Amino acid sequence: MPKDIFHIDEVLAVPKYRQIINSIYTGLESGILKQGDKIPSINSICKEFGLSRDTVLMAFNELKSKGVISSIPGKGYYIESTDTLVEQKLFVLFDEINGFKEDLYSSFINSLNPNIIVDIYFHHFNYKVFKDLIYENAGKFTSYIIMPATFDSSSDIISILPQDRVYILDRLKPDLENYPVIYQDFEADVYENMLAGQDLLSKYEKIVMVFPGGKEPIERTYGFIRFCEEFGKTFEIIKSLENRKIKKGEAYLVASDRNLVHLIKKTNQLGFELGSDIGIISFNDTVLKEVVSNGITTISTDFFDMGKRLAKMVVNKEKLQLRNSSHLIRRNSL
Repeated sequence: MPKDIFHIDEVLAVPKYRQIINSIYTGLESGILKQGDKIPSINSICKEFGLSRDTVLMAFNELKSKGVISSIPGKGYYIESTDTLVEQKLFVLFDEINGFKEDLYSSFINSLNPNIIVDIYFHHFNYKVFKDLIYENAGKFTSYIIMPATFDSSSDIISILPQDRVYILDRLKPDLENYPVIYQDFEADVYENMLAGQDLLSKYEKIVMVFPGGKEPIERTYGFIRFCEEFGKTFEIIKSLENRKIKKGEAYLVASDRNLVHLIKKTNQLGFELGSDIGIISFNDTVLKEVVSNGITTISTDFFDMGKRLAKMVVNKEKLQLRNSSHLIRRNSL
């Protein structure tokens, strides 16, 4: 019976939906409710206490988003977890895992209260996986942090989630302009950081960007072309280093770490001096790039700051659109 679990006080200055939530918590703490127990239906609670369906649904949705209860279509609601200390339960959807994404995630986790639970997923630039993960987890979390990657039509999928609970990460996309976001300005980052390294780039006769496309942001090529044309530099954009003849006097911008390794090997085989005969700029800094070949110059956003700022935004429910800072980190390779 609903009255065995729920206690609604008409005089109490606490919203009725909150009294429903508190009743569940009290039942869990006292042992009346246990994991797997079925709880009274929305209709029975409404009838027993004269409440609107929206009031009860609001309470159930919050409990569901924190992982306390779950629903089985056609059967009802059940106790999913007895952990009542969970403040928030966050859904994090990254595109992929790599060194710098680990830095971002670690910074984010370390900036959160221990009572906040985080479940992380990866779509690996697969649109179907992206769609399925969002649909399967709608309503199960208090907030959703999503990397939409290069997908053109992500707004239709993300729109099934409560707009005030969604945070976009890494990319500022026109179809998602109404959501809070921390993003990289890929075009400006490349242009501004090449400008900051103009004194080093000036000694090279030609600048080559290795841009394989696919998951890489096309905006980087716009910033690259803008710089080269503005300063009269001979330049080229290629998809791959395969069958490429490396020549003295060339500087390379490489997005892929696989291409970075290939380029370093080729430079060593040819007996060229890195930072003098050949220049290299890599995207996205990692600790390994500090030591490889006495240091690889990078253009990189501050992933630690991005994670820390994201945590603050989610916890404080800030509705901001922030560009994350980016820097040219000068090392031996340029």
